Amino acid sequence: MPMLKNIYLVSLLLFLSITINAQKKLNNSDAQKIREQIIKKSTSTNTIASDFVQFKHLSFLDKDIESSGKLFFKEPNLIKWQYEIPFKYSVVFKNDKLFINDDGTKSDIDLSSNKAFKSLNSLIVKSVKGDMFDEEKFDVTYFKDKRDNYLITFTSKEASLKSFIGKFELIFHKNNLDVLQIKMIESSEDYTKIVFKNQKNNEAISDSVFNN
Repeated sequence: MPMLKNIYLVSLLLFLSITINAQKKLNNSDAQKIREQIIKKSTSTNTIASDFVQFKHLSFLDKDIESSGKLFFKEPNLIKWQYEIPFKYSVVFKNDKLFINDDGTKSDIDLSSNKAFKSLNSLIVKSVKGDMFDEEKFDVTYFKDKRDNYLITFTSKEASLKSFIGKFELIFHKNNLDVLQIKMIESSEDYTKIVFKNQKNNEAISDSVFNN
């Protein structure tokens, strides 16, 4: 039995070592350089169209809930999440409103009257573009992951936002600085992870795409 415990302990320490070493914190100089490059790219990005896969992790479920679809973004603040698998469902953020189309059943929510929802909407738009560097709202930490992509964490300072999302984690491609992944971690430690694929930037997107 002691031998089994020792094997378990060694395995646990090895796992923790691998996990810690998978991320390398950037020094202040490198962090500032990456920040400037990402903001520059964000400023020059007017549209985004991308496939995505979403994983919803809930502590009481054995498996994450997986769904997929397409994302459309257009300056200044039009964004559409179009879910296609396992169901048809789309949400559009437009003019301080959230428009929902649940397989043909439509509804809308006024975000302007709710400060927390309005703030969350703004942050979702900014996270898609990768421009969340507001140090009055977030503690920002910069890492490189095991693939040398940039992992940047944004820990909320605002109490109203923390009731929804405690922390954002964004992964940026090491070369073109596209947002590869967004992870929104709730105060309960449940989280939503969105992985982007086949992303296209600055191609024409009609306003009609955002009619829901």
